[in-house]
Amino acid sequence: MTGVNRRFFLLSMLALPAGCAAPGETVSFKGPLPGTEADIAELTQAILALGSDIDPDEAARAARVSYEATHELAIQYQITDPALVHNTKVNLGLKPRGLCKHWAEDMEARLLAEKFQTLSILRAIGELVGIDHSTAVISPKGGDIYDGIVVDPWRKGGTLTWIATAEDTAWGWAPRLEVLARRGLVRYTDGYESSQYLRGY
Repeated sequence: MTGVNRRFFLLSMLALPAGCAAPGETVSFKGPLPGTEADIAELTQAILALGSDIDPDEAARAARVSYEATHELAIQYQITDPALVHNTKVNLGLKPRGLCKHWAEDMEARLLAEKFQTLSILRAIGELVGIDHSTAVISPKGGDIYDGIVVDPWRKGGTLTWIATAEDTAWGWAPRLEVLARRGLVRYTDGYESSQYLRGY
């Protein structure tokens, strides 16, 4: 194996453990794109449609924060490549953050900081063979991940993808704590929030 081939093989292998490969999805990378007012309005309506008790102002704020945080984090993470290429650069120490678990963690923190009264901000993990993908989810207050909307900036390289969890079937999303409990990483009890102890999932 030549030096060039060896380097390419190493880079390819380093991309895999990072997880987050979007199953069956190819994306033409144009760089991180900020949300437009029309994008924000569309997400606002989708959040409102989750339940009749959702405050319209909170739905609008959640939508705006989702788009604005995505763009701010893309700048902070120095996103200049498609997601898997960026993953490789993070694993090599060339970029600071930007794996899907980083996006999920930071998006969750930005949304939780809004202290919504009619919305819940949750985390989910999707599992494929040897690959995990993490995301934040916006749900009605008291709902679970299956009642909500996945807000995922990772899969399109810093441009927000949002989709109803129930429709985002390729990943087979499960509540984060259930996945971690199944792996023996946390004792799952109803209402126990472990993110402060288990950063990185």
